[in-house]
Amino acid sequence: MDNFRELPAEELPAGVHSGCEFTSVCINTAIYLPWLVGQCARHGVRFRRAVLKHVTEAAGLSHSGRRADVVVNASGLLACRLGGVMDSKVYPARGQIVLVRNEANSLMPTTSGCADGEDEVVYVMQRALGGGTILGGTYMKGSWDPNPDPNQAMRIMKRAVETHPELTGGKGVEALDIIRHAVGLRPAREGGVRVEKEKIDGTWVVHNYGHAGWGYQGSYGCAERVVELVDEIVGRTKPLSKL
Repeated sequence: MDNFRELPAEELPAGVHSGCEFTSVCINTAIYLPWLVGQCARHGVRFRRAVLKHVTEAAGLSHSGRRADVVVNASGLLACRLGGVMDSKVYPARGQIVLVRNEANSLMPTTSGCADGEDEVVYVMQRALGGGTILGGTYMKGSWDPNPDPNQAMRIMKRAVETHPELTGGKGVEALDIIRHAVGLRPAREGGVRVEKEKIDGTWVVHNYGHAGWGYQGSYGCAERVVELVDEIVGRTKPLSKL
């Protein structure tokens, strides 16, 4: 990682055992995801929406009119319920956040835990181009609850203004300009991400799921491996994908 260094004890905040810093990026997903869709469309990808009970049903959705040679299974959390996959190792890691209009500085602190509980953490991320600032959060393994918890939200906001007083100019939680509260269920998996090929009921499937909270960070590397596996299946010696 660029500019990586371990933090000496005198630079650590109170109550923190160890830490490091490095140069990173912050993605405004509300802009990034539509851009990816545009890139796919530019390269000729056809989009279809459908409800599937079995992964092999996707092979019959090809715009070509014939059955597809390969299905790429990127079903995320619901890989645990999709017919033909039914991966019992997949589970949700519930993340609750508060999106505010207040601005933080360029630092994006993240902790691996906090005094409020083992499944609660601290992070502050200001999105580019007016995307607001994300205050987090939680990492609750096995929780399917999609509803924001008001008590957790209050703890999240209190921790954020303590680590980033510039958010409110020292005025506390009451000065936060809240856009919305949100919950996301990260697609975690025991044993880590699954990127491999498998023949299911006569259909080749390439799996790519189980990324938990690092899906954006690992997306390009995992996609490159998926392309390699697809090429192995169809017998290509040189990757043809442009994505």
